[in-house]
Amino acid sequence: MSKRTYAILGTGALGGFYGAKLQKAGLNVHFLLRSDYEHVSKNGLIIESVDGDFSLPQVNAYCDVKKIPQCDVVVIALKTTQNHLLPTLLPAIVKGDGVVLVLQNGLGIEKEVAQIVGSDRVIGGLCFLCSNKVGPGHICHLDYGQITLGEYAAEYCPAGITERMRQIGEDFESAGILIELTEDLLLARWKKLVWNIPYNGLSVILNATTAELMTNVHTRKLVEQLMYEVVAGAKSCNCIIPKSFIQTMLDYTVKMKPYRTSMKIDYDECRPLEVEAIFGNPLRMAQAVGVNLPQISCLYQQLKFLDAKHTDR
Repeated sequence: MSKRTYAILGTGALGGFYGAKLQKAGLNVHFLLRSDYEHVSKNGLIIESVDGDFSLPQVNAYCDVKKIPQCDVVVIALKTTQNHLLPTLLPAIVKGDGVVLVLQNGLGIEKEVAQIVGSDRVIGGLCFLCSNKVGPGHICHLDYGQITLGEYAAEYCPAGITERMRQIGEDFESAGILIELTEDLLLARWKKLVWNIPYNGLSVILNATTAELMTNVHTRKLVEQLMYEVVAGAKSCNCIIPKSFIQTMLDYTVKMKPYRTSMKIDYDECRPLEVEAIFGNPLRMAQAVGVNLPQISCLYQQLKFLDAKHTDR
């Protein structure tokens, strides 16, 4: 059994699910919580999952990062809107030879983390997960769960597949999580945006679930158009995504259970939206090489308006 220790920063729908799976598999896991701290420290975590329900009556729960022991792998499962906290959180809990695993949506996130801990200590992770937090310490896993892991290198140069990626991947696989290793993290992040940009953005603007977006002929067409624009943005960064991938993502979403995206949940609960990480950063990256993405820009401007309006309530 692996002796690597894990810290989970953000014990919500994503961090709580993966962290609980790792602990269930026998790994040493430490959870940082905020609003749920009292409840989880007394009652543990409950996971309802399509793969089988389970509970962890006792977990290593903390509300103060200074009390978490230094760990081999620090998993960032916070929303990117909370990344301003990372300079305070990360230095104290990453071992000298440890690594930070960034399980967040969007583009350019690893670069921010690398400025804190060094570019040689960052791995990116793309999560294909349908999961919601339905109560304090209570997570409902609806579908999927695969993670794609990729080493970060300065300016997102392809870094190949390293031994530490394999080792971390093996830990997750021991917990029943399907892992894919990629040599090119930037390409993997653009591929994730093929799904995230249309569904997260339109779910908020049109007040719709993924199923509703796919059922209506007009919104399905809009989803497809946005996907093609993401592919164009990726190409501007020398990341080639085959057109067949678009159909794969459309088919993937049709088969999903009706899903309220993470951005829609944030909007409904009046939390800040991850507009910059998911929309702003890709737009700026493409614009820097003279490529405009007009439909994505339209979504970005609308979401900035809605984000400002609902967080001012």
